[in-house]
Amino acid sequence: MKLSVILSTYNSPEWLEKVLWGYSVQSYNNFELIIADDGSTSETRYLIDRMREETGLTIKHVWQEDNGFQKCRILNKAIIESTSEYLVFSDGDCIPRQDFLNVHAREALPGYYLSGGYHKLPMATSEAITKEDVLSERCFDLKWLKAHGLAFSYKNSKLTATYRQAKLFNMLTPTRCRFKGSNGSAWKKDVLNVNGFDETLAYGGEDREFGVRLVNSGIKPKHVRYNAIVIHLDHARGYVDPDIIASNKRHRINIDKDGTIRTAFGIDQHQQPNAAGAIR
Repeated sequence: MKLSVILSTYNSPEWLEKVLWGYSVQSYNNFELIIADDGSTSETRYLIDRMREETGLTIKHVWQEDNGFQKCRILNKAIIESTSEYLVFSDGDCIPRQDFLNVHAREALPGYYLSGGYHKLPMATSEAITKEDVLSERCFDLKWLKAHGLAFSYKNSKLTATYRQAKLFNMLTPTRCRFKGSNGSAWKKDVLNVNGFDETLAYGGEDREFGVRLVNSGIKPKHVRYNAIVIHLDHARGYVDPDIIASNKRHRINIDKDGTIRTAFGIDQHQQPNAAGAIR
């Protein structure tokens, strides 16, 4: 099965380069990468062009002008450009472990979406990671991470869980199985059925809202929290607005209660009807 991997980014070429090296050594190699770029400068385009040549990866660059936080809008445009029946979503600051795509492909089931997670790194650790650390997978070794600033946490078990342990932890985790834009996947037909992401939503649970509508449409969530592993590079979050986050949450609760499936502000806005009147 071919995968379309959709990565969101905004003016973080140094982090995006580390992430792309992670995809260059995936054990599952039947995939295309689509960079959903919410208005980055030309530095990101130059990086993508260089990485396309250096890695041999199939990379599409979907860009829109910078007009504030419009991640949902660029994700919908990227979905339109995808050519696979199964979509994996992540971010341009999340380095995937070598088996990341293999897990998503293996665990994909009709009628389900997959919900992963990320292991957040401090800034010092994020900056310490080099190309060779990614290619060799040293940056996923707990001893190496601790030596470079990672603090002790029970969450570190994500990095050390065996196949059997991960399966058990995924079943037992008390964390609710919500869709995560940093580590989630779904069938394209199911994504189109709910009309993609709601473009009226700024930062704060916009991916969860998307997941609620998938569930309302009959799609069930499934954890891959302990086996689909990405490490999250640190960065500033100047776009965080508590009022917007609270508003998004109220909206999500309402659509959950109402059973809303399709957003009126999604993918359809970027598609034109053909001669027969059907959306293409």
